[in-house]
Amino acid sequence: MYIDAHQHFWQYDPQRDGWIDDSMKAIRRDFMPSDLKPVLREHGIQGCIAVQASQSEDETRFLLECAREHAFIKGVTGWVDLLSDKAGERLEHFSENVFFRGVRHIVQAEPDGFMSRPDFRRGITALKDFGLTYDILVHAHQLPEAIALVRQFPAQPFVLDHIAKPAVSKGVDRIWAGHIRELAQCGNVYCKVSGMVTETEGYCWEQGDFEPFLEAVTEAFGTDRIMFGSDWPVCLVAARYGEVVRLVRNFYSEDELPGIMGQNAVKFYGISGI
Repeated sequence: MYIDAHQHFWQYDPQRDGWIDDSMKAIRRDFMPSDLKPVLREHGIQGCIAVQASQSEDETRFLLECAREHAFIKGVTGWVDLLSDKAGERLEHFSENVFFRGVRHIVQAEPDGFMSRPDFRRGITALKDFGLTYDILVHAHQLPEAIALVRQFPAQPFVLDHIAKPAVSKGVDRIWAGHIRELAQCGNVYCKVSGMVTETEGYCWEQGDFEPFLEAVTEAFGTDRIMFGSDWPVCLVAARYGEVVRLVRNFYSEDELPGIMGQNAVKFYGISGI
């Protein structure tokens, strides 16, 4: 089974979704499971992981309801306030739902030092009690903080989203590449080859632009800790869904694709019944 390990749903709200700026006008509308299902079918993908796009428990409930109603949604990475002294209670509450597989906080929007905060790390500590994963969403310059975080929690499953959002059009930066290698030395960390097309200047790109980045990530993580994610519908500002899929399918061999396009996500998120 092929799985898209990173995509979003939303009912567009111009106030809540202010991050969708003028350069992203194409996605200023609702994107629901009924929009994604035929796209997945067209490209031979049988399931997906729905990931939070806003910081609220309402968002988590919305995604869990989507998963309840649509069998192709295999799991949800939601949001819980990990800074709260009641984080454990809220994680326990949502963990009663079989689709709740992990948590993400949009750290890329936070100030330096956020991942070192004692309250944030207390929240990360609570994840293990419920067998939950954590998606790391950071910019490239925040990778040293991410490395320090994952080293403190060697038993906690982490996954790096969007290969840390490097500036693709400028080519591989040796500092980014070094940090990727350092992060990958922690065996509890996976990496999503996702979100790359929107890290290009003017959303102009060709396949060869991404190959050095895919090479660096694959050399660091190997093919057993990499998973494909489309970042749909965000990717649509820079590429069609099929183009994003082909970036990965054209780079990896037929033997490598089953893991990267599905098996690694099943293992990481603990998806059963597939």
